[in-house]
Amino acid sequence: MSADKLREAIFNINTRRFGTVCEAIVAKIAEFGASRNQFHDLYCDKTDSRIEVKFSRVQNKAQIAIQPDTVVDAIFAELDENRTIMFDKWRTYEFDCNIQQIKCSEFEILYYGLFFWDKLLIFRINSETIKIDQRLNYSDKQHKGNVGEGQFHINNKTLQHHIDTYLAHDMSYTDLLGVLSN
Repeated sequence: MSADKLREAIFNINTRRFGTVCEAIVAKIAEFGASRNQFHDLYCDKTDSRIEVKFSRVQNKAQIAIQPDTVVDAIFAELDENRTIMFDKWRTYEFDCNIQQIKCSEFEILYYGLFFWDKLLIFRINSETIKIDQRLNYSDKQHKGNVGEGQFHINNKTLQHHIDTYLAHDMSYTDLLGVLSN
């Protein structure tokens, strides 16, 4: 298995499996154990902390919006469009990574990450900071009736704050393959 194949697989894996892969990455990097219940993803015995994990793949905005009269064209455009973004070019692209379904009362620490085409960034933030850092633009109203569940977006206008304030790991796909192979 090569680092290039690992990257391609990560960008193609379905959503539910993607989340499980990201949990495994964080568990290996930070040496966390299994969750204690279904309301968080991992557990840290050293600090007695519940850990939540949320990741996203960074991709350029699609050229064709999905609307009733463009849906077929939008679907087939995905075959020909290269929407990948290299990290050093992130300021020049429009992208929107939604870190969602955040239930701050269910964890102490959130690990969230962004897969660029050439590297992975992993961030770490505690649940209380999510609520008070105004620059996150955290909204605790993700869906009607979902009390205590929120989200924040990372895009080309907000990423620098995350890098400056919450970056925990910056790794290549070769580094990631090494972590996962051990």
